Amino acid sequence: MCTRQDLCKPEKVSLICSFLRQSPPGEFSHVVQDVSALVQDEQLVRQEAARIAAWHNKSNFTPIKVNGHTVLLTHYNDLGGNRFFDPQGKFSFELDYLRQVTRKPQLHGVLLDKGELWRETLHKGLKAYISCHFPIANCCVFKKSLGKRQMLVACIEAHQYQPSHHWNSHWKSDWTLALTPFTTQVTGIFLLQIHYFKDANLHVTVSKSVSDTLHMIDQSQFATDFVRFLKAEDTRFHTAILEDLQACSEDIWGKNLRRKLPVTRTFINWSKLLNHQHLNTNVSNTEMSLSLLKCGIDMVA
Repeated sequence: MCTRQDLCKPEKVSLICSFLRQSPPGEFSHVVQDVSALVQDEQLVRQEAARIAAWHNKSNFTPIKVNGHTVLLTHYNDLGGNRFFDPQGKFSFELDYLRQVTRKPQLHGVLLDKGELWRETLHKGLKAYISCHFPIANCCVFKKSLGKRQMLVACIEAHQYQPSHHWNSHWKSDWTLALTPFTTQVTGIFLLQIHYFKDANLHVTVSKSVSDTLHMIDQSQFATDFVRFLKAEDTRFHTAILEDLQACSEDIWGKNLRRKLPVTRTFINWSKLLNHQHLNTNVSNTEMSLSLLKCGIDMVA
């Protein structure tokens, strides 16, 4: 039986994996450092971190620069053996997950068939869309085969990492469609993650699935229709999040506090209050005015 002061190796591994799998996007390396200090077994932490990092990077569509191209690390372009494929540059590379360093790039042959022409056209339209609608974003379109059917998978990743301001956020969406004559069913999933860690540890995760049928007659027209559909769904998802957060804020502040308090949306400046109290300790019957700090919450889309 292992004591709490002396954990067995299986217990350490379980603890390490649990923490690492909960790492918010953009914070994996920091969590590795913290877990290493907690477990006091750097070799074991790095061993498990290398394995979990592969899952973490692919699940979050982590962008990485290779030969001037930004490539998303996903399950769709994973070639195995820590190698990934860049569909735009037509090359593959090996990745060190922990150091985020690429090596051994080499050409990767691609069949320039009809499916590849559709993929390139869709990527061009998607690239133009994200450059106009996201402050920082990346995208990749992959061609996959499912039996005899060719599939296109479009991945979008956007993030704002602001650790100096105690928050990080990550947005991704994943779109799948089959290259079928005349029409195709497009299915997509959004995922938004927010982590706020100033005097608190707040994690917010929101997801939504959507689908629609689009015409597939002309490559350029399909790319235009897809971007129009994507823009509409992006806007609906964004609007719904803001409305839900506003409703949640009103509910928490106005209804669900265990101790009912007047809703002034202000915080007491306790430091200033204590300074006033120290200065006025020898003054009797003196009214002390409380200095209130207005608190606002800015939503960053």
